[in-house]
Amino acid sequence: MVAKIISGKRIKGVLHYNENKVAQGQAQLIMASGFAGEIDQMNFDSKVKRFEKLTMLSDKVKTNALHISLNFDASEKLDNTKMQTIAAAYMDKIGFGDQPFLVYRHTDAAHSHVHIVTTNMQANGERIDIHRIGMLKSEPARKQIEQEFNLVRAQSKTFKQLAAIKPADITKAQYGHIPTKRAISNIVGAVMNQYKFTSLAEFNAVLRQFNVQADRGGKDTMMYQKKGLVYSLLDKNGKPIGVPIKASAFYSKPTLFNLEKKFAQNTERRTAYRDDLKDEIETVFKKYHQLTKATFIAELQTQNIQALFRQNEQGLTYGVTFIDNTNMAVFKGSDLGKNYSAKALTERFGQTDQPIKSTTKTWLKTGKPKQTYLKPTAQTIYLKTPEPATQQFGSGVDKLLKNLMGKTAADSAPITPRRKKRKKQEQGQHL
Repeated sequence: MVAKIISGKRIKGVLHYNENKVAQGQAQLIMASGFAGEIDQMNFDSKVKRFEKLTMLSDKVKTNALHISLNFDASEKLDNTKMQTIAAAYMDKIGFGDQPFLVYRHTDAAHSHVHIVTTNMQANGERIDIHRIGMLKSEPARKQIEQEFNLVRAQSKTFKQLAAIKPADITKAQYGHIPTKRAISNIVGAVMNQYKFTSLAEFNAVLRQFNVQADRGGKDTMMYQKKGLVYSLLDKNGKPIGVPIKASAFYSKPTLFNLEKKFAQNTERRTAYRDDLKDEIETVFKKYHQLTKATFIAELQTQNIQALFRQNEQGLTYGVTFIDNTNMAVFKGSDLGKNYSAKALTERFGQTDQPIKSTTKTWLKTGKPKQTYLKPTAQTIYLKTPEPATQQFGSGVDKLLKNLMGKTAADSAPITPRRKKRKKQEQGQHL
């Protein structure tokens, strides 16, 4: 189990986020602790007022909202009853058992997870200290709960969270502006907060997996000169569909100015996953005496990694971008090292596939690659050359829903980076 705690100043914002998910059929309120009446009879106002009754007790306490997510291994199928029990146990162990809190089960990801909304203001007007709550309270609680409920440990090699984003339903684009905006907003917000990208081109490479694109316009346009940005849905051919929507029109404000703040932050955040990605690439090459580029791409897809090669108008390959959708980290090939540039990789490809029989994957015999979570409508392999960006250092922490809750520091338990794979014989012991 992975627990993440984010503090903020606007509890109404995080309530809006979860209630919108419910309205979209992507979440369900499964528990309301410290609230009067039945869950199905509570409306948005009654939920807000319950929290505001406490937050209004002290004008001095500005950071009074907490948004907590509990994420479980992709193999664990937990029913609502067990989710409720785990959520209640966790809140009790971190010292929030007597606080009012709402538990939402989200279904917008391949792994089971819940979001918990609460406040650190108590009925006596005193606040619960949340300084370093991730390390001092959440981490011990997480480990105890993993043992008590026999959950897959977050620090174990078998723990796996799949990408928490589903592709936009492009059929909604024809029904009007509101469904289109909502679909784009959900995906853009999730990519901004979960993926580690360092340029607009890398950001777009991830978005296109989910049928969305960010566009600055031509270099000679006023929008480009003023660093404007619009978002569009893409059809099955990767072409924009519907009316583009300005970045400033979205609640999370995914403007170029805000994106640039993340570029420098993400350069450091993605470092932990660099060697793992290189190992995955080398593992593919070790399985073949010779392989084609198409097979190379397909092999990486079985590991939830997208390899996107960029080509110019003459058809010459000049760049490659790797998207590790498990660790949600994006790298240009040259960022991994000179051996992983587009030129170096192209020189390693052959005209035919010559697999080493002892390590040939079953899917290569059947012609059917192993299914992965991400299912882009159309793979985009022609990406624009990354534009130079003015890097600006932000708060230093990438925060989920920070614009909804207010800009305060996040305190969360670290997610252990994926470790190097064991030999095939050892892997079989975990199956």
